[in-house]
Amino acid sequence: MTEIYVDADACPVKEEVVRVAERHGITVHIVSNSGMRPTGHPLVRQVVVPSGPDVADDWIAERAGEGDIVVTGDIPLASRALEKGAAALGHDGRPFTQDSIGMALAMRDLMRELRETGESKGGGPSFSKEDRSRFLRALEDAVQKEKRRAGT
Repeated sequence: MTEIYVDADACPVKEEVVRVAERHGITVHIVSNSGMRPTGHPLVRQVVVPSGPDVADDWIAERAGEGDIVVTGDIPLASRALEKGAAALGHDGRPFTQDSIGMALAMRDLMRELRETGESKGGGPSFSKEDRSRFLRALEDAVQKEKRRAGT
């Protein structure tokens, strides 16, 4: 059965994930290395991992698999999720795919290099209402796709 894993630190769409999951009766794992306000929702499992680089990513990557959905802004985590057969969705609703992940990783590395050399100050556009709407549609589509695949 499909489960949703959310890389929750700095995730702007946690509430939207819970709304979609509630509609479909899907368990959601909200994973962070800082305490988050408990939702009390029966479908939500809040997981607090120790502080450290990639600890939350590792927790998610070890558990997510085929038929699951990973919500993350972290491109390497998205790549790991895809390798295990999970769907990966960015906070803005853009899906990571086997066809797009290589370019996303390359762009991430390029942008890091530009920031390190001072050629770019970093920071992209702010999160918009359109991003939130796109995310809701994309998550609903991903859930529907997994339901069809599983025959439910």
